[in-house]
Amino acid sequence: MDLEFYKKQALQKQKEHKKFLDGLKKKPPKNLDYAVQETHEEVFERIDCLQCANCCKTTGPLYTEKDIERIAKHLRMKAADFEAKFLRVDEDNDKVLQNLPCFFLNEDNTCSIYDVRPKACREYPHTDRKKIYQINSLMIKNTVICPAAYEFVERIMKNLAK
Repeated sequence: MDLEFYKKQALQKQKEHKKFLDGLKKKPPKNLDYAVQETHEEVFERIDCLQCANCCKTTGPLYTEKDIERIAKHLRMKAADFEAKFLRVDEDNDKVLQNLPCFFLNEDNTCSIYDVRPKACREYPHTDRKKIYQINSLMIKNTVICPAAYEFVERIMKNLAK
């Protein structure tokens, strides 16, 4: 997977993507949630996250208290010890990873805590959300990081133009 190509394309098309997504916010089509789900499935039939894992290498998820408790329990650690070992508080006062790439990312791009991974990881890149227009700025950011998010925006533009 050519991450540089996707990043370059995403940056070149940012204005076009933003304009399209802003249009969805102003006047969402009746079938938007259905089109989003269908487009999400189309994209992930073709893109395998294990070929990429750029999200795990370059951006850390936000950890909720529930995430911390669940993962710490899975690792047989106290929540406070898990936080001290892996997390830090960022400028937005969110709990995030101390270091990237993610500590839980294996050599083969699999996740060592996949079954208990943070909610943010389970939902990434957020291309199957209802009312997708509520996360326009996040989607634009994700297109630069994630080839699937870029493909999703490109395809939803085509699918909704039909």
